[in-house]
Amino acid sequence: MRAGLAIVLVVLACLSLMIGAQQLAWSELVQLSPSAWLTLTASRLPRLAALLLTGVGLSVCGVILQHIVRNKFVEPATSGGLDAAKLGILVALVLMPSIGTLGRLLFALTFSFLACLIFIAIVRRIRFANTVLVPVIGLMYGAVLSAVAEFYAYRHNILQSMQGWLLGDFSKIVQGNYEIIYLILPVVVLTYLFAHRFTVLGMGEGIATSLGLNYPVTVALGLILVSVTVSATVITVGAIPFVGLVIPNLIALLYGDNLARTLPLVAMGGAVLLLACDILGRLLIYPFEIPIGLTAGAVGGVLFLVLIYWRSRRCA
Repeated sequence: MRAGLAIVLVVLACLSLMIGAQQLAWSELVQLSPSAWLTLTASRLPRLAALLLTGVGLSVCGVILQHIVRNKFVEPATSGGLDAAKLGILVALVLMPSIGTLGRLLFALTFSFLACLIFIAIVRRIRFANTVLVPVIGLMYGAVLSAVAEFYAYRHNILQSMQGWLLGDFSKIVQGNYEIIYLILPVVVLTYLFAHRFTVLGMGEGIATSLGLNYPVTVALGLILVSVTVSATVITVGAIPFVGLVIPNLIALLYGDNLARTLPLVAMGGAVLLLACDILGRLLIYPFEIPIGLTAGAVGGVLFLVLIYWRSRRCA
């Protein structure tokens, strides 16, 4: 499975480098064509790096949140974290217009972290008979945060701008304006190093504490890692839903919940899904492209419904 995913990932990565409004052929690269190498280094390679890191980061975020909340249908888009990051960026733009990318990242990180804490507090206080109700509550919670963000943007005359730059889109990724996405790399490394602790975390607070795990500290660490990834993603490419939901669930159904063993598969699966959605969006109306926020939302939504149906059949 791991070798098969790696092969698919390499094939999709090569296709991603070749597909675009400007034709790019391997023969031009071999002949050291200046225009071809400029297109490759300034646009195609940065876009590929952003796609890979975003897919890996969002899928890993989904795993962390699912173990913290102990619900397989939770991810940043269904827990309010994504919408809170949008609100944080808007607040930063209005209060401190010249704060810069790093400042906006800190605002988004703070808002996302606090929103995730509130969501976890809500879930822990309410006992749900059906696990599907948890992401439904998260979607409602995220809708409230999104409405607050849109009202805030409307009051400050930046509503149209917000709707444009918050839609997931990799077409604007070029060398020099995407590098903050590399913050996802240390997040993935830390998640792998603490994979065993996150696995124990998914057993519940009582069992995790009895096994010697510092439960509050581990939860806080997980939420910080999620918030950093979500913030860097939203600032760089916008909001992309469902990646952190469908991939961890598919891997868990096939290989279980031991993160030390399944985390590489989850990471590769997220990258493969995002690459496939991006290539689909570039080919459907070629030479134009559909923003990946739309293609990933459509594909992820269908897979989400399939997962719900599959789990309901297994529980019946």
